[in-house]
Amino acid sequence: MPYIPYTQEQKRRANAIDLSELLLQRGEGLLRAGSEWRLSGNHSITIRGNEWFDHATQRGGRAVSFIQYYYGMTYQEAMCYLLNGENGEGYPEATINEQPAAPKQLILPPRNANMRRLFAYLSNRRGIDRKIIHYFIHRGLLYEDLPYHNAVFVGMDEHGVVRHAHKRSTNFQGHSYRCNVAGSLPEYSFHHIGIGSHLYVFEAPIDLLSFLTLCPDRWEESSYTALCGTGGQAMHWVLKQAPQIHDVFLCLDNDKPGKAAVRRLAAEAQRAGYSPHELLPDCKDWNDELLSGRL
Repeated sequence: MPYIPYTQEQKRRANAIDLSELLLQRGEGLLRAGSEWRLSGNHSITIRGNEWFDHATQRGGRAVSFIQYYYGMTYQEAMCYLLNGENGEGYPEATINEQPAAPKQLILPPRNANMRRLFAYLSNRRGIDRKIIHYFIHRGLLYEDLPYHNAVFVGMDEHGVVRHAHKRSTNFQGHSYRCNVAGSLPEYSFHHIGIGSHLYVFEAPIDLLSFLTLCPDRWEESSYTALCGTGGQAMHWVLKQAPQIHDVFLCLDNDKPGKAAVRRLAAEAQRAGYSPHELLPDCKDWNDELLSGRL
């Protein structure tokens, strides 16, 4: 990306970003360790406010260097990412709190009486097959909320209890809002478990639905999960629920963070005894692939 001469205030704000909040928004798993957090996918890395340290490599720093280190971005890319955030509004700055926050209760947003905005967004704009949309709606895994008409992707546990919800704006203009609803547990994010031996792993629910539209032949037999980020908890949870799975296809975004996550998740899957495979789109993500008419 082109060189941007960031001001000292912009550099301060980027380095002050709360890393735990950022990681939770990206769907990464965090484990409380006293006044710090540990990454559940890499216990050697600890997080405290805007600071991090990898005890295995004896490297550490603040928010900008963490994004470079963990997601493989350049300095310019890391700065842009931190200052803009997932929703174009930036991430919150860190405030050190010695006491662990009480777990939040997951409360689903209210449902709209119809799904018109949902279908207009997913089918007309995103190109996703309406039959696939209906499939997930009828199973209570997808709906349109009130009052903002977001698409809500629901994740349930093995008992059918809702444990996760991810909201995605259906607006056609402005920033594309997306976030996990407070109280969501990352291991239960949006998924489908089939009877086959293949698991397909995506960053976002829309990428999952786009892939099913591109490859609709007997898709229900395989298993799929959207990480709603790049953390591996959802992948490992599905693997525990479906012992028939042997092969894990990592279908993340074709960019630096996605490729870094693929390498990390492939190593995790291999250590757990599965055969990992990289399956990246030619475009940036699977929805771009669907809309481009490739494959």
